[in-house]
Parts: sequence; C-alpha cells; structure tokens
Amino acid sequence: MVCTFCERFLLVFALLLVTLGCQPAKEEPAVEDDVSVTSNDDRQAPDLIADSSSPPDVEVSAEQLLAARLPEAEVTEGWIRLFDGHTLFGWQIAGDANWRVEDGSIVVDQGDACLLCTSVPWQNFELILEFKADADTNSGVFLRTPLNPENPAEDCYEVNIAPADNPFPTGGIVQRKKATEFNADSDDWHTMKMVMDGKRLQVSVDGSNVCDYTDQVGVAEGRIGLQHNSGRVEFRNIRLRPLGLKSLLNEALSEWKKYPDMPGEFTMTDEGNLRVKGGRTQLESKQSFDDFVLLAEYKLPLDEMNSGIFFRCIPGDVMMGYECQLSNEIEGGDPLTPADCGTGGIFRRQDARVVAGETDKFATVVLVAHGPAIAAWVNGVQVSDWYDDRKSDENPRRGLRLEAGTFMIQGHDPGTDALIKQFSVATVDDANPNE
Repeated sequence: MVCTFCERFLLVFALLLVTLGCQPAKEEPAVEDDVSVTSNDDRQAPDLIADSSSPPDVEVSAEQLLAARLPEAEVTEGWIRLFDGHTLFGWQIAGDANWRVEDGSIVVDQGDACLLCTSVPWQNFELILEFKADADTNSGVFLRTPLNPENPAEDCYEVNIAPADNPFPTGGIVQRKKATEFNADSDDWHTMKMVMDGKRLQVSVDGSNVCDYTDQVGVAEGRIGLQHNSGRVEFRNIRLRPLGLKSLLNEALSEWKKYPDMPGEFTMTDEGNLRVKGGRTQLESKQSFDDFVLLAEYKLPLDEMNSGIFFRCIPGDVMMGYECQLSNEIEGGDPLTPADCGTGGIFRRQDARVVAGETDKFATVVLVAHGPAIAAWVNGVQVSDWYDDRKSDENPRRGLRLEAGTFMIQGHDPGTDALIKQFSVATVDDANPNE
C-alpha cells in the first residue's frame, strides 16, 4: 500500500515534470541497439559511388531468386553469381546507356560509351560469363577497373569483345596483348573465362586459351565492368570465384581467442566443424582485417536460431563490429521477408533481400568488405549491397569504420547450436600485385 503523503508527492512530481517539459528518463539502450544515421561528408572511397547511378528497382519473386542459387559443389568452392538473371542488383551504371535485363541477359545497344560495374571491387578471382555480340560490336569485360577508366594500359585490364579486324580482337587485352586468332559467330553465345591472379591474367574463349599476359607493374584491385562502346552486346550466366582464400579454422583453433568467462562454448567436432553452442558469447580472430573476401559455411538446425559473423570489430570488446547475420527465419512463409535480418543481411543496416539458406542444411556465405562498400551472397545469390555513408567512428555500431578489426563468431543466446564448416579469408594485402 502507498501512503497518502507518497501519493501526493508523486502526483506533484509528475506535474512538475510536465510543467518543465520533461519526461522521466528512459532506460539507456544497449550499444547493440545504437544506430547512427548521420551522413558522411568526407567519403574516403569516392570512386565507389562517384559518377554512377543505381539501376531501377525491379520486382522479383522469391522463386526466381532461389532458382538462381548455385549447386553445392560450386558454392563450397566460393562460386557466386554476379547477375541473378532478373535484376541489376549489385551493379552500378557509370554513364547514360540503356543497360537492361531481357530474357535472362544483361543487354545494351544504345547510349554513351560507359561501363556497368559491380558495386564492390575484386582483386584475385576466376570469372566466367557468356556473351553474344553483333558482328560489328565493340565491347569488353573490364577487370580491376575504376568506374570511369582513363587508360586501359594503366588503370585497368580490358578484355576485348571485338571483330577480327580490331587491333585487339575478342579475348585480347587492350593496349597490352593481342589474342590468338578467334572467330566468334555473332549468332551464337560464347563462353569467356578470365583468371586474374596477382599480375597474371589468362583468357580463354569457348575452351581455347587465347591470351596469357603478365603485367610488369600491376593494378592492385578494382571493379568488374561490362562495356558498352558500340553495337549490341548481351551477357548472361556471370559467375565469379575468389582466389587466395586462407582457412582460419584448425583443430586447435590456434587462430582464435576464446572468452571462457562468457557463457557458451566453441569446440571442433570430429568432422572438423566448429560448433558454436550457447551464448551470449564470442570467438575472436587473433588477426585483424580491413578489406577482405570471406567464404564461410554454416548450418542452423532450427528456424528461430541465429548466430552472426562480426567484422572490423574493436579488438577485445564485446562484438563491437559490423555484423553479417546468420538466420534462416522468415515471416509468413515468405523468403523475401526475413524475420531477423536474414543470413547475409547487415544487421540493423540492411536486411537480406531473400533468405537463401535452409534450416538444418549447410549454406555458404561470401562476404565482401571494401572501404565503405559491403556485400554478401548466400548459396551464390547476392542478398545485400550496402554502402556505409555515416561519419567515421572507431565503433562501427555508431559510424563508418575503415580501420582493420577482428572477426568475431557469435553465440547468440543459450539456445544457439550452430556449425561452421568453413571460414576462409583473402585480403587485398595477401596478394598485392605491386609487391
């Protein structure tokens, strides 16, 4: 029972708060809930957005996106689709040309000479695509390129698609090396394979090796671009596999730091998988990473179970980093509506556009962080494409962090029981062609 005096005191106190325009203090939110929406006026990687436009949004069904997933044998090697067959999600248009999707292909035939570029850069990779070009078309595939390259002899590698009378016919590297003779029928689709590894670039067309070039100087890294120069060209089935990945998992977990005072545990199974059980806990990498490509395989046995891969974390702190979510839970049976951000979504920043993993089955995540640009693929399908335009901050929960930080694998809560089969990383510095 509350005494009469106390009742009067509380009433007077409440009226005083209203009179002064105050409200009782709310409980301070946890740092995990802190979201900053301030803009970043001094972007530190301007080429990632400068002079480009995002393709228009296109409605796509869950069935269409899930059908674009790659076979298990491919995704476990790191293969992803750069083009989902229906939208230009994950691409940026660098000029005024009519880039569009028709019948499962990227098509362009009018407008300014320009590139359609991936939103994130790549360094070392194997790239396979199919193309079909008119007889007089001049196009190409640009590797390690800026949005607006100025000189293909210096700032990128241009693998040409051009007639036989061109100084660099199809498969040649413009201003660098001519390809061996190749006659491309304009009525047919052709397969081009490019292996960009360090300073060496190898090109094959329809299974025939047409060009092998080693640069004396090297271009460190850059986007992948499809070119409109003149004529009609179509591209489809664009797939990439990152090279230079190094595993951070071993039986002794020697690359990781445990926190025994936190609930939960991390152990290696007889099958060589990392088991994440219980929480709230974390396993932290001993090495720090800034720009990287990560390939991970995970399995969650229940729909409602989740975990996470934190990156660029403040070393030694409690999961103070960006978070790539691991969660297969959906709302209303719709994979386009993740219940808790969705695997590959950037937690509290951008939900996955489709939940492409399945409960109690291993799925792959390919995560790319390059400067402010972050993107993720699940089972080969791109699910997120986010640019951090907040002001710089040491803590990525509050703002843009470009500084190297640790990985942390999360045990979310007491019910967590996840398996991590693979956790392999490549960084720009691991294979810098200028070294």
